[in-house]
Amino acid sequence: MSEVITKLDSADKFSDRHIGIDSAGLQHILKTLGYDSLDELTQVAVPDTIKLSDRLNLDEGYSEPEVLQQLRKLSNQNTVLTPMIGLGYYNTFTPGVIARNIFENPAWYTAYTPYQPEISQGRLEALLNFQTVVTDLTGLDIASASLLDEATAAAEAMTLIRRMSKSESNTFLVDSDTHPQTLAVLATRAEPLGIDIRLVDISNSGAQIESCFGLLVSYPASSGVIRNLNSVVSVAHESGALVVAVTDLLALTLLTPPGEWGADIAVGSSQRFGVPLGFGGPHAGFMAVRSGLERSLPGRLVGVTKDAAGKMAYRLALQTREQHIRRDKATSNICTAQVLLAVLASMYAVYHGPKGLKRIAIRTNRLATAFAMGLKDSGLSTSADFFDTVQVDVAGRAGEVVSEARAQGIAIHEVSADRVSISFDETSTYKTVELLWSVFAKVFSVEISSKDLQAQTSSIPLTLERHSEFLTHEVFNSYHSETEMLRYIRRLSDKDLALDRTMIPLGSCTMKLNATTEMAAVTWPEFSSIHPFAPTDTVTGYLELIKQLENWLAEITGYDSVNLQPNAGSQGEFAGLLAIRGFHKANGDHQRDVCLIPSSAHGTNAASAVMAGMRVVVVACDDQGNVDLTDLQAKIAANADCLAALMITYPSTHGVYEASVTKICELVHEAGGQVYVDGANLNALVGLAKP
Repeated sequence: MSEVITKLDSADKFSDRHIGIDSAGLQHILKTLGYDSLDELTQVAVPDTIKLSDRLNLDEGYSEPEVLQQLRKLSNQNTVLTPMIGLGYYNTFTPGVIARNIFENPAWYTAYTPYQPEISQGRLEALLNFQTVVTDLTGLDIASASLLDEATAAAEAMTLIRRMSKSESNTFLVDSDTHPQTLAVLATRAEPLGIDIRLVDISNSGAQIESCFGLLVSYPASSGVIRNLNSVVSVAHESGALVVAVTDLLALTLLTPPGEWGADIAVGSSQRFGVPLGFGGPHAGFMAVRSGLERSLPGRLVGVTKDAAGKMAYRLALQTREQHIRRDKATSNICTAQVLLAVLASMYAVYHGPKGLKRIAIRTNRLATAFAMGLKDSGLSTSADFFDTVQVDVAGRAGEVVSEARAQGIAIHEVSADRVSISFDETSTYKTVELLWSVFAKVFSVEISSKDLQAQTSSIPLTLERHSEFLTHEVFNSYHSETEMLRYIRRLSDKDLALDRTMIPLGSCTMKLNATTEMAAVTWPEFSSIHPFAPTDTVTGYLELIKQLENWLAEITGYDSVNLQPNAGSQGEFAGLLAIRGFHKANGDHQRDVCLIPSSAHGTNAASAVMAGMRVVVVACDDQGNVDLTDLQAKIAANADCLAALMITYPSTHGVYEASVTKICELVHEAGGQVYVDGANLNALVGLAKP
């Protein structure tokens, strides 16, 4: 009996469930290769110079039930408030048919970026739907298959405009009423490229718009206000500048689209189309452009074509822009897309259709309007001309209002000591309005009548109302019952290959599958319904989870600390190179701007280096991807005084781990440069020397 129990315990190990080979299979492989043990094979296969000499200081792994227990313990430390903070993040309902059959379905969540269109036709159709949603709602001509998030999309728009503009100015004007995270990312991306960002109050009729290569406006603004931007855009165009609008897809079902009032580019987030908050992400950003700018459009672009037999097929278009071809000439370091999140958002639009989306938007706006009207009737001052966000003047009592709202289970935004902001969304109800009224009634000792609750009034100016149709294609007007939606999702997944059918094709350094148990917590409200700007004391579980992961990664990689902020490998490259650039500047070595990149490196490496303000010099490699040490020494010697960094892919894109990696680092360090390790496979690093 004890022997049986031991075997059962062994079978419950997490690793045994998720490493695709059992002990019998391993023995067969070893026997075929002529080795007696895995250790013996490792001794031969892995060079001594990169073997891990000491055991990692990590706890023993958990079983699947124990993983769920630990995750539940962390989730219980988070407090779920009704999130009405806004700032680009809003609560939403994920329709059950989409949550169960896409978000929790391995046919969709294990499917990789569709490099191979012939086995990705279902995903590509869903992404084409996403592009159609974005182009229709923004009123522009073409959209990509998603970007990483709204702030990154805004930064990509800025650099796109810089490339396409004929202006000699280095100034990029930015609407001061823009979300703070977007302003921060814009500043970070602009500085290495010599772009001068200047904030401008476009609500001020005297604002100077001339003498710039581009202008970014927010529509609606971060404060929630909606402004007529026709004259501002006209002035910008007259001066030769291009205009990008940061906008909101749900609001655009009611507002005049940016493309109709002259914007050249529109960017934003599709998060409120059924994608959970998740403490800030991941969410699919979007970008749409007018005709003439499509060849500089970053990210994936799905196109429609016909084969030799006249049958329609989907493909990835404009592939010559991609980093694996253009490298340091690439227009962006974005080479992938938020496929799963973009699919979720597109299916949300398919399920609700144009009438459903407009109904959600009207209801959201009416609740916000009723709330504002009730406060005005009681003598309080609120903002006007808004879609979903109301600002209230509170005369130095913002802290009291925020605290009382918190007592009612609602999180609102404290703009300043004199002003608070409340953002309504799809999940808001009449009860929400009444709770908020009770907050203000208590703090200001006023009575607020509920007569405005049933008001059919809109706070959107007539001059900014939308009149053009959108989402008229059959796909957005056919699948509004759960049964029809379920069948449509199944038909698309049947056109794809993913892990539920076979091995995932064309993996890469980013293709790390999370086990089902690890992903279970993603849908728990204690994780999924948390706003990224929620009060710190309500997210202690999240903070502990993040700190835990940072510590584990630091132990595995051998570094002092780890930053989890980058939301893609390409953004990690950029962040790392900025850190190296900052190191040299801090030491007074401003001339160090050359980045050595092996010819076998990932294509994004060169593009990231250019974005970080560096010059790329390519180092030769052999047929297996190993760095040519002779050529490396020659390139170091030729650039000794200006060498900033070497980016080395570990393993290389050929799968090779450099046996000479220590020597490579020594050569670069001796010349005063820094080494950036890209593509590190954490699974492999558990057994390799720490970078």
